Amino acid sequence: MIANYHTHHTLCGHASGVSKRYVEAAIDLGLDTLGFADHVPCEFPDGYISSYRMYPKETKIYVDDILNLKEEYKGKIEILLGYEAEYFPELFEKMLKNIRQYPCDYLILGQHYTNNEYDGFYSGFRTCDRKTLSRYTDQIIEALQTELFSCIVHPDLLNFYGDDEFYKNEAFRLCEAAKKHQIPIELNLLGLTTHRAYPKDIFWEVASKVGNETIIGLDAHSPHAFNTEAVDLGIEYLNKFGITPIEKLKVSCAQFTTASQTSRKLNAFAVMDKENTRTRDAATAAILRNGMTLDLRRGWDSSSTMGR
Repeated sequence: MIANYHTHHTLCGHASGVSKRYVEAAIDLGLDTLGFADHVPCEFPDGYISSYRMYPKETKIYVDDILNLKEEYKGKIEILLGYEAEYFPELFEKMLKNIRQYPCDYLILGQHYTNNEYDGFYSGFRTCDRKTLSRYTDQIIEALQTELFSCIVHPDLLNFYGDDEFYKNEAFRLCEAAKKHQIPIELNLLGLTTHRAYPKDIFWEVASKVGNETIIGLDAHSPHAFNTEAVDLGIEYLNKFGITPIEKLKVSCAQFTTASQTSRKLNAFAVMDKENTRTRDAATAAILRNGMTLDLRRGWDSSSTMGR
């Protein structure tokens, strides 16, 4: 492992240790690239306050801290400035407007909630509801269509315990979309080393069949996350599925569109989402009426703890 792009900051409220210690731990581990990607600040309606991300007014504090580290450790390690963001359709453009005020190297996609968080389902809660799983998958696919994300982190976060065949079909849709858009998926070491509901074997069986590019991510919430034992566990886990991880991501925020272009894209995605939902619900009803199971090889093409 020579790079980690999933590193948090104390501003999120649930990470510990000053950012400088993360850099030094990364150097000690032998990394040549360290990406900070704390939970993206987002302004919600009706006074809702998200409990696990920095406030929008703290964005500049975060940016300044990482830029200072870039300068301090120049020549010792490459430091990147990014965010772990969800795709919240109603809030996405406003979120982008805020972070575009400052430098940014990349975004990673971590869909912790469906819908827009304040009106959605928390992905870490257990559920057997098919519509919730499908909504989670749909939003990830919609996010990929923005062409703003460099990786899907903990793609198997949604804690579904229902029908395995249905889960496989949704995993197939997600993995096929990621491959189509040439976006790697992450094996999340936080989930693996703390025995959370992810990584899910059933998901990685699908990812192996689809042939997704995969990167290992520490999801570091403290400097102690930078250790060889965790990395070795990740490599061993992927070996079970015949997956060899890639070492680095292609990261860039240069593809950020203007606000007006983003707005046009989001409007188009909203129309597509309604059509896809109607099509998928009709297909599901037909399958259930006929007592059939979903075929892993033919997914629909729509082109209990948080993984924080």
